[in-house]
Amino acid sequence: MKSALPSALSLLALLSAHQAAHAQQGDGTEVQITTNVFKPNKVLPTSERIGALKLPDGFSVAPFAQGLGNARIVAVSDEGFVYVSRREEGDVLLLKDEDGDGKADGPPVTVANRAQAHGLAIKDKTLYLATVKEVFSAEIKPDGTLGPLTMIIGNLPDSGQHPNRTLAFGPDGMLYISVGSTCNACNESNPENATLLRATPDGKSRTIFASGLRNTIGFDWNPETGALWGLDHGIDLLGDEVQPEELNRIERGKQYGWPHVYGAGDIYPQSTPIGGVTKQQWRDQSEPMVIGYTAHAAPMQMAFLKGGSFPDDYAGDAFATMRGSWNRNPASGYEVVRIHFEKGEPKSMEPFLTGFLTDGGKTHFARPVGLAFAKDGALLVSDDTNGVLYRIAYQGSAVKAQATGPVPAEAMTAQGKKGFDVPLALARPETEAKGTLTVSSTAFEANGDIPLRHSEYADGVSPPLRWDRQPSAVSYAIIMEDPDSKPAKPFVHWLAWNIPASVTSLPEGLQEQLRLRAPEGVLQGRNTAGTHGYYGPKPLAGDPAHAYHVQVLALDTMIDLPPTADRDQLLSALSGHVVAKGELVGLYAQTVQPPKP
Repeated sequence: MKSALPSALSLLALLSAHQAAHAQQGDGTEVQITTNVFKPNKVLPTSERIGALKLPDGFSVAPFAQGLGNARIVAVSDEGFVYVSRREEGDVLLLKDEDGDGKADGPPVTVANRAQAHGLAIKDKTLYLATVKEVFSAEIKPDGTLGPLTMIIGNLPDSGQHPNRTLAFGPDGMLYISVGSTCNACNESNPENATLLRATPDGKSRTIFASGLRNTIGFDWNPETGALWGLDHGIDLLGDEVQPEELNRIERGKQYGWPHVYGAGDIYPQSTPIGGVTKQQWRDQSEPMVIGYTAHAAPMQMAFLKGGSFPDDYAGDAFATMRGSWNRNPASGYEVVRIHFEKGEPKSMEPFLTGFLTDGGKTHFARPVGLAFAKDGALLVSDDTNGVLYRIAYQGSAVKAQATGPVPAEAMTAQGKKGFDVPLALARPETEAKGTLTVSSTAFEANGDIPLRHSEYADGVSPPLRWDRQPSAVSYAIIMEDPDSKPAKPFVHWLAWNIPASVTSLPEGLQEQLRLRAPEGVLQGRNTAGTHGYYGPKPLAGDPAHAYHVQVLALDTMIDLPPTADRDQLLSALSGHVVAKGELVGLYAQTVQPPKP
């Protein structure tokens, strides 16, 4: 019997359990929603049911391996080794098909054990494994087994509703890490939640690449253009048809709507941005989805076709698993979809492998999660319900697509280098000024050591600041930079503008958000870490002391920029308006290696 929530639920009552304390009420919103909780019963993957699966003409599907338990993410090495993570068992399995018969040779071998093992990526004969809060690396031995696991990241954000971290190496050689939200829709307290992170392969440096991504488990790079595309999970409990699952072009520094805006620009009625930012402003500074898919289908792993095993009509297309809904009746997902691209742009998203829903949608025998191309070009799809790894192969007569070369790196490399290898703000022509400012702090003297509490190794709170009052100033701006950072030079630690002319000092520990309530109306832009507000010193342990330049600018105007702006956009906006400037330089070195990388 169908289980449905009452049809006249107020959104506040429905979602209050999912909201963080930051959420604000009192704006007169009144919304009523009909929603469903419907979980089709699980049945066994019998030969008859597998034989009824549907694919386009010329394709076939059969089990590659069975009895794998909670099979999640799939990764395939250049040698053809197939790795499958199992979150509930907390391990990684190795499978091989050395005789080329399309089936795994013998039982799987456990090659790694870590609690809630999930994300997998392979680069340079090294396997990378993500848990909730850690990333490990291990050498792939000639027989496919792994050397010892080495933790390279140990402080990813804690999880909540979305603990499933995923990994992939971009064409720029950097490691990309998806970190989902802790909730259905809320203002996150950790800025790294609901983001895509970008890290160096050794894990020693990472930044937020893009934000406002509720749970982008599946992402990959277009082999023609090098652009990054990802599928984001839509907000739950908005009804059977809302919100669509999103296909987004993911670019550095962009914000993708969640939690206040979704889809093509629709506004989520319950949540409220913090700091006085309106939902309309949030929408204006967010990127809309490019293509939507059936609500609640739950997109998982995604991969572009790069080999020559499928028909030419599929060249440049991507595939993704849809694990299936619990919040829709009739159920959606439980399938593999094809994302059709033309000249590097997505045109449609359509079912490719269907039939996992049975008995008219009342039962299911698979929830597809992992997806990767095998060495022979077949498409492998994992099921985390009954533990089957399926193999999809093309056996028709159509002309095959040409294998692609390396994914172009220019698009990602250009984004990664933007804003680096430039002079500090006070040395730029945009900040030319006749007047000078004296900047000071009670926390440290000029060219003195910055206390530990102001670093990201400790409290990470902004230092108290004071500067001279300029009679002609309409506002002040702050740009804090580190010219000694690696690999980003300079690393922007803090951007703040529209500080009122009446304010010539700031207390310790300002809020780290887009817009401040005290001082009212101050905007804080995107620093190199990808956060908003002060980001304290965090040099590599053992580095010589870095110099941190806290630069204060007196302006003859207020700046009309959204808080998603970066340093270069701020400098462009204030060019010609600087009447005085000054700086305070502090030093910081981390001499003690942190207990976790």
